[in-house]
Amino acid sequence: MKKDAKGQTVRELEAAFAANATFYLVDFKQMPVGQTIELRRLLRKNNFPYKVVKNRLALRALGERCPEVLKPHFRKPTAIAWASQNPLGLAKLLKDFSAGGKVLAVKAGVLEGQVLPPERFDEIVKLGSREAILGKFAYLLAYPLTQFLRTLQAPLGNMGRLLGQLKQTKQS
Repeated sequence: MKKDAKGQTVRELEAAFAANATFYLVDFKQMPVGQTIELRRLLRKNNFPYKVVKNRLALRALGERCPEVLKPHFRKPTAIAWASQNPLGLAKLLKDFSAGGKVLAVKAGVLEGQVLPPERFDEIVKLGSREAILGKFAYLLAYPLTQFLRTLQAPLGNMGRLLGQLKQTKQS
């Protein structure tokens, strides 16, 4: 690869890293060409950029933004899948594809600025969608308030029941 082409590749990678806060380093060892094409097609359909990179050029593009913990994962064949909008969707897509062919492995990643070791990737995949997590959070915020409201309403309800029973006893 000539020096001009390397410089162009580094600039493209810098732009991709700057535009996307989340990316996963993928090891695609011994992946047949047919599956590679299928993976690229699936990622493109879901608007996730995917690029096979030269490790040195990717490290150069990351520059000082690259945490030391991430550098050892830039060995052997490496591809990078980026996500700007839906990082959990990309993680689930990679996990599903890997479960089908067993030839794809996630080496590491950066999820919204946090380094993600390969052991934690399965935890990320098990998370619900952003909307589901926000819904659970809202429920947890509202639950104490609803319990407090029920506590305030309980004496009034009890008073109403007592008055109803008193009325029934007087009528009989």
